[in-house]
Amino acid sequence: MALVGYARVSTDEQTTDPQVALLKDAGCEQIFRDTASGAQRSRPELTRALASVQQGDVLVIARLDRLARSLSHLLEVVERLEEIGAGFRSLGDPIDTTSAQGRLTLQILGAVAEFERQLIRERTKSGLNSAREQGRRGGNPALASGDRAGLAKLAAARQLSRTNAVLDAAGDIVPVIKRLRPAASWDRVLRVLHAEGKIRPWDNKPWTRDSLIRACRRLERDGLVPAETLQRSPRGVDDSSLTSLVAAVWKALPDPTLAGCARHLEAQYIRTPRGGTRWSPSSVKNILDRAKSEGLLG
Repeated sequence: MALVGYARVSTDEQTTDPQVALLKDAGCEQIFRDTASGAQRSRPELTRALASVQQGDVLVIARLDRLARSLSHLLEVVERLEEIGAGFRSLGDPIDTTSAQGRLTLQILGAVAEFERQLIRERTKSGLNSAREQGRRGGNPALASGDRAGLAKLAAARQLSRTNAVLDAAGDIVPVIKRLRPAASWDRVLRVLHAEGKIRPWDNKPWTRDSLIRACRRLERDGLVPAETLQRSPRGVDDSSLTSLVAAVWKALPDPTLAGCARHLEAQYIRTPRGGTRWSPSSVKNILDRAKSEGLLG
């Protein structure tokens, strides 16, 4: 288990040194520091911290307000950590998701957050109804009037929002991309993301090849993925149909072994990735490892 620290101050006149000292005393060897407003969700070092956390690790902060200003943002970060099997700990607050008491506290906070969301929805609905009664129309004035300057500002704001959403999703997709690219094709990366239930943050729809490549270009500019991620993958690296076929054969064998699976593939005249007729146990293992990474095998 690794303890990953995160510290934040709002201005350059402030220093993260007191927080870093607390994090080092707690056992954190890797510490990320941000200088940004707490209301800003997309922060470079927070994104890098979340991307570096692996299964079994714990993200540690000095106080809750150093991570998030809103309860919804805090719960969003904790939920992302829980999805990869990581924990969360605040040194100055009774929250440690690796303990029963800390998880209970977090559940209470989650209930409070849901209550806040319900109030916001009710106030929004009431405000819209009042506006309709007074004859006001909803929507963006620039869209209604066709104003070019307004439309340009709207497009820029939409692009900024999507960029921030990509940074927020870095913790989900960066580990998969680093593990597979550029050896594997983009189609294979997509299959892994779909198997793990990863979705695009801006519309909650499955990733597509084009949207994933655009997101990786943005992440590469920010230094979150290496430049070679965007290189062309070698031809014939992976074959989805062959991967699925070998995985199906493995699951169908009553007492599967690598050598036994290889003999079965040869008996069925199934060719190897290189087009040969002789299967080796190592070739079977490579494809089974690929199938596991894509969620085809447990």
